[in-house]
Amino acid sequence: MTTARVAPLKGVAEIRHYFRTNTTPVFFFGATPFNLLGLDRWVRAFEYVTYYDGFDGGHGRVFTPVDKPYIEFESGEEINNYLLRHPEVIAHIAAVTPDGDRPKVAMVFFDEETEEICRELGYDLVLPPAELRERLDSKIVTTRLAHEAGVPSVPNVLTTVESWTELQKAAREAKLGTKLVVQTPYGDSGKTTFFISSKVDFERHKEQIIGEEIKVMKYIRHRALAVEAVLTRHGTIVGPFMTELTGHKELTPYKGGWCGNEMFPDVLTPRLRATATEMVKNLGERLVVEGYRGFFEVDILLDLDADAVYLGELNPRISGASSITNVTAGAYTDVPLFLFHLLEYMGVEYELDTAEINARWERLASEDLWSQMIIKETADVVETITEAPATGDYVLKKGELEFNRSAADWHQIYRENECFFLRIYGPGEYRWKGADLGVLFVKGRVQKGRGGSGYVLTERAVELIDAVRKHFAGVAVTPGAESAAVAAGVAGVK
Repeated sequence: MTTARVAPLKGVAEIRHYFRTNTTPVFFFGATPFNLLGLDRWVRAFEYVTYYDGFDGGHGRVFTPVDKPYIEFESGEEINNYLLRHPEVIAHIAAVTPDGDRPKVAMVFFDEETEEICRELGYDLVLPPAELRERLDSKIVTTRLAHEAGVPSVPNVLTTVESWTELQKAAREAKLGTKLVVQTPYGDSGKTTFFISSKVDFERHKEQIIGEEIKVMKYIRHRALAVEAVLTRHGTIVGPFMTELTGHKELTPYKGGWCGNEMFPDVLTPRLRATATEMVKNLGERLVVEGYRGFFEVDILLDLDADAVYLGELNPRISGASSITNVTAGAYTDVPLFLFHLLEYMGVEYELDTAEINARWERLASEDLWSQMIIKETADVVETITEAPATGDYVLKKGELEFNRSAADWHQIYRENECFFLRIYGPGEYRWKGADLGVLFVKGRVQKGRGGSGYVLTERAVELIDAVRKHFAGVAVTPGAESAAVAAGVAGVK
């Protein structure tokens, strides 16, 4: 049994030492290890329990059960609950857990069933309550809380409408103009955000809008940014800001769909970076009142005409940006942001100067450059994969991607002609339009401005994407089996 610590941890150095000598196992559950891959470098007893193994058994900290009969999963929560109950997983966790210890469990997607399973098995789910997270996930609730915290949103009105006439009236009274953005409370922004400028637009989306409490916003020319933070007992620590990749046809078939992130020095001016950091900290303080603690992600909207920043959305969870957050210069100067989340749930006391950390990370943000691209299947096919690239480090030479070496994560990439590919679906698994094939990590930027508010991918990024796709091959699925193939692939990257 792990000996309980009496004296509080003082400062980052002791926190770093604590995790390097930790013996209480911490498990990240998910379809893939994507979000927190690399955390095992920092936490001695950190492991990944995944449904898909892109490492083909080559990663010593990734555990995937062998016996996996066909199941039609409908959500990430279902995958995680399946893994928690799997006899092979239960046996593995028991084998690596010291007598008397309670394993710690983290994941992106969970629900009240997850909490019940963990209670039954004697695991500690190191996350805020599912009920609280569900409430905070609402864009309507987030907007209200932000308003109370003095965090500005794009001019908007929260309302319910039954017709195009009522929507026009609500927008007119709130002085939002005629070009509107309408959001429903829950769901990915790419699928529950509607751009409405006419009755034709309204008719197209009315079934999702009528009768729902909605957020009606003024349309602004903007750039979407993401930032992660951790709400600790000593205050909110704010991570690096990064742009989002959305809707690139080379990466995703979904218009407006998220497909990656970039972190680079001038993502925000110093003035706007300071303003946005204060917004995130103030939102964190408001979340304290709600009983929240730990990791959360905030979407920030940069108004390109007003040179201002607004709150976009709150995601009370680990996110798709976590993978970049945890390899920044700030992370290597102190510890990865997620370790501050773990501290809140490890049962130890600690002392920390969050103002000092925030100031240091803000300064170091001018010295780092990372990008990630989520590569989805964009062709209208349903196939069984026969060939797929191995997970590992690659070098781009004359348009061809050459395998360089096996690697556990992307932390050793430092040249612009190098990249790390994390495979998701491999030989024998399905691919279809919209399926996540893998994630490509590079140093350097992968987007460039095209004028206005838009971005296009750089020539190097397109060359890398094309080179990855060349490594995939498949055969058509037997007619009639298409729906089963697609249903099998909830995995995805978030």
